[in-house]
Parts: sequence; structure tokens; C-alpha cells
Amino acid sequence: MPTYQLVGMLAAVGNEDERQIDAVVLDWGGVLTVSVPRFVEDWLRTENIDRERYGVTIRGWMGRDAAPDNPVARLETGALSVPEFELLLAAELATADGGEIAAAGLLRRMFGTALPDPAMVDLVREVRASGVRTVLLSNSWGEGYPEDLLQELFDTLVISGRVGLRKPDPAIFEHTLDLVGLPADRCVFFDDMQINVEGAKAVGLHAFLHTDADSTRAALAGLGVKP
Repeated sequence: MPTYQLVGMLAAVGNEDERQIDAVVLDWGGVLTVSVPRFVEDWLRTENIDRERYGVTIRGWMGRDAAPDNPVARLETGALSVPEFELLLAAELATADGGEIAAAGLLRRMFGTALPDPAMVDLVREVRASGVRTVLLSNSWGEGYPEDLLQELFDTLVISGRVGLRKPDPAIFEHTLDLVGLPADRCVFFDDMQINVEGAKAVGLHAFLHTDADSTRAALAGLGVKP
């Protein structure tokens, strides 16, 4: 066996001994993509949306005091279709000069610049290549995922609208753990929403608020994952 191959094998064994986790679980929007405020701002500006009306609506539907059956919750669990949700959201919004917002295609337009973050894509590729399992755990607003990229990056996909559960419900974290066959303390979770991070921690996962690729890489290194 060539010397370089032997060194590589020994290094891999050493990394496994250091690792505190065996799976990395990641959100999609705002973690594997550019930040949510960034692409939402692009949409608000392009369509000249009244920002106050948008803010009031989203806080009412996504805030900690939101009703359990709010439209976002029903959309993310698949109980409300995309066209139905778009009609509800468009009815709450208006342009800055009082004009109507077209409902058809509203989410496609909202997520129009929600492009993958190249630094995070590279990080997940490296993590998976190092032998650590990679898992997508996403609250879905429709099915606008780049399926080829998902298949490349992740061993397991958990998408809320497909399983009828959503973060931060403990059940979706438990469902994910069942799929990967690992205890919670051998998994780490990254999300851009603090309420979801808290939900993961409550189930026993290591969990961190994602802000950028460098800080997420550093958090992984702290758990012994150094791809």
C-alpha cells in the first residue's frame, strides 16, 4: 500500500475517534441558501410591497404567539396547498401605493433569489465526504427544492410537507432520529431560526443558530468534525 494511502487511513480513524457526532442535520432556506432577509428583501423591493403590512402579517403567522393552525403552519405540514396559501397571503398584502399583489406564483417570486450559498454547499460536500452523515430537515413552503443538489449533498431528506410535521415540533426531530438510526446526542442541528434550535436542544440534539458558513464550520470543528 502506498504511504500516502496509509497516512490517509490513519488520519480518518483518528478523526472518527475525535468526533462527538455522527450526523449533521441542516435546514435549507437561510442555511444552505442565502439568508432569508436577503432574498425576502429582494422580493419586497422588486414588487414594491408595503413593508409594514408584510411585517404585521408574518409576525402574526410565524411569531411565538401565532395560533397553532395559522396559515404558515398549515402550509408547512401540507394541510394547505401552495395556491391556497398564496391567496391568503396576497389578500393581506398590498404595494406601497395601495395596489393589489398577484396571488398566482407569489411564493415562486418571493423565493426567486433564494440561491444556494456556495460556501455552505462546499462545507456539506466536505462533511459528507469525510464519512459523517448529512441530513436535510426543512420546513417547506412548496416544493421548489433543487432535487439534484439535494441528492448530492444529503443522505437523508426530511421535508415537513412530505411528512406532515414541522419544526419546532419535537415529533419531527424524533422522526428524523428514527430515520437516521442515531441517538440525539450523536447528531448536531443547524437552523437560522432560534425557536427551531431550541426545539432541537429540547430533544437532546447539539444545536446551533446558523449565521454563516465560517461559524458553522467552527461549531462542527468544536464537535470534532474537521472535513
